[in-house]
Amino acid sequence: MAFESLTERLNGVFKKLRGKGKLNEADIKAAMREVRMALLEADVNYKVAKDFCAQVSERAMGQEVMESLTPAQQVVKIVNEELTNLMGGNEPKFSKNCAARVS
Repeated sequence: MAFESLTERLNGVFKKLRGKGKLNEADIKAAMREVRMALLEADVNYKVAKDFCAQVSERAMGQEVMESLTPAQQVVKIVNEELTNLMGGNEPKFSKNCAARVS
């Protein structure tokens, strides 16, 4: 239930961004405010949500938009990468030996 609500809120934020041809600092700040509120409503620790939004904002404002992506797609990409890093990245937590013992 919490993930569904978080997903809906994030989709709403990204939908608003998609309607814009070019994003400015105010657009990014407004989007990150909504993302932070969505994370807090999903019971994410305040400091984690604040740091996450600050990291995304920094990357989104300082990064040139790739030619193949719209500004909104670029923000979605950054949020995805930062959420992946926040949740532990792409590295498996278990070694092969440990996984073999579990099976």
